Amino acid sequence: MGRGRQKAKATKQARDIKYYSPNTDYSALQRELTGPGSRATSHFANEPVEPDYSAYVDKYADDLDEDDDEVDSRRIG
Repeated sequence: MGRGRQKAKATKQARDIKYYSPNTDYSALQRELTGPGSRATSHFANEPVEPDYSAYVDKYADDLDEDDDEVDSRRIG
């Protein structure tokens, strides 16, 4: 196939894909997303709660600030 015919075919395929709109069955989609019973909501109930680390942030924040100052004060070369 020549370049012009090849480009025309690619353009036609791209246009077909762009404007393709299949019939969507929203009730089947809803059934798929909700699943059997109320299983979707109980999935995350068994996971442990992440501990609160906010007390440690304040405790070690000063150490991190001091380390940054030492790096900036060194001369290279």
